[in-house]
Amino acid sequence: MTTHDLLGIGLGPFGLSLAALADGVEDLDAVFLDQRPAMSWHPGLLLEGATLQVPFLADLVTLVDPTSPWSYLAYLRAHGRLFRFYLAERFQVPRVEYDDYLRWVAESLPSCRFGRRVDAVEWDGEAFVATVTDTATSRRSTLRARTVVLGVGTEPVVPAPFANLLGKRVVHAGQYLDARPSLLEAGSVTVVGSGQSGAEVFLDLLRAQPETGAQLRWLTRTPAFAPMEYSKLGLEHFTPDYTAYFHGLPEPTRDTLLPAQWQLYKGISAATIAELYDLLYERTVGGRQADAVLQPAVAVESARAEGDGYVLDCRQVQQDRTFSVPTDAVVLATGYAARRPALLDPLLPMLDLDGRGRYRVDADHRVALRCPGGLYVQNAETHTHGVGAPDLGLGAWRSATILGAVTGRPLVDVPQQGAFTTFGAP
Repeated sequence: MTTHDLLGIGLGPFGLSLAALADGVEDLDAVFLDQRPAMSWHPGLLLEGATLQVPFLADLVTLVDPTSPWSYLAYLRAHGRLFRFYLAERFQVPRVEYDDYLRWVAESLPSCRFGRRVDAVEWDGEAFVATVTDTATSRRSTLRARTVVLGVGTEPVVPAPFANLLGKRVVHAGQYLDARPSLLEAGSVTVVGSGQSGAEVFLDLLRAQPETGAQLRWLTRTPAFAPMEYSKLGLEHFTPDYTAYFHGLPEPTRDTLLPAQWQLYKGISAATIAELYDLLYERTVGGRQADAVLQPAVAVESARAEGDGYVLDCRQVQQDRTFSVPTDAVVLATGYAARRPALLDPLLPMLDLDGRGRYRVDADHRVALRCPGGLYVQNAETHTHGVGAPDLGLGAWRSATILGAVTGRPLVDVPQQGAFTTFGAP
């Protein structure tokens, strides 16, 4: 059986970044698997007009290798769109075009194979052995690799009160577009959660309100509908400099620091807030009232089906007062969380986890494992590497770091000047 140098599991933007950069590494035998039939990126949130929250330079490769054939500009050139992009003068690109860019790269790289589900990974004493199922034929096979990189992504967070209510009219924001026709027929819709996806969903429902006549409500547990910290110095938290600083902090300090930094990556873009506010303002011309309620500092403590709709039992956490919200439909903009996939179960006895059951991850994104094999993670290390772990802007840098560790040859041969901020003591 052939032993590959590297097996990548999962082909989201981070796994695809690794595949794109690996394509230019000589003498590296790498294969990348994903259980989905084809590449897609948050299809339920590809709303018209929605853009990335990072510049187009945060593509799969550019911040490591601007000359790569898999850059965003190379994609535009291949599709005859370079001059239109130049004239559009856009730094943040349409989310639907970014999705198309990812699909172009995935379909072009021979190392990427879709419709392949990895059911288990074990260590045979010399290499990792993955059990793989072809999702089209159900045929099973095994694949051997010296190194495994997990890029399986995160899973939707469904708060406990809604766990048994999911359906056509109680959906996670990640399924919003599929559920939208049913939601637009509802007499009232409540959006729970105040990040960018919550704002985009609420704005879309608000735009449709003149036709639907729906009552809209937006609830969030955070103390405000707060903008994302997007100042230039604030963005320096998304640099290799800050990542190295954060990784070097004691674990208790990291765990205390992360929740306090939520506006760095869970806030709303200022443009979306402005558009939403302007629309509400226009709706109140001539003494009219906007049929929309925005309530921060509200926790949904329980929810139940009642009649054809639902009732949410809520608490205003600052006033410590309870109230109930009847609604016909609910959209949960409650984010995503990293998970340890079941395919790693055979390796559990070898995993060196921290006190909270999380991976211990070194500076090169390698998981502590009681065997010689290299197990690396992408976007499962926020607790060790900080707020930049889920950010597209650091994806290429992380991929290059992993490939450098695997091959022993650094991909970035020119020292990069990063943050102006000095994060640690001199």
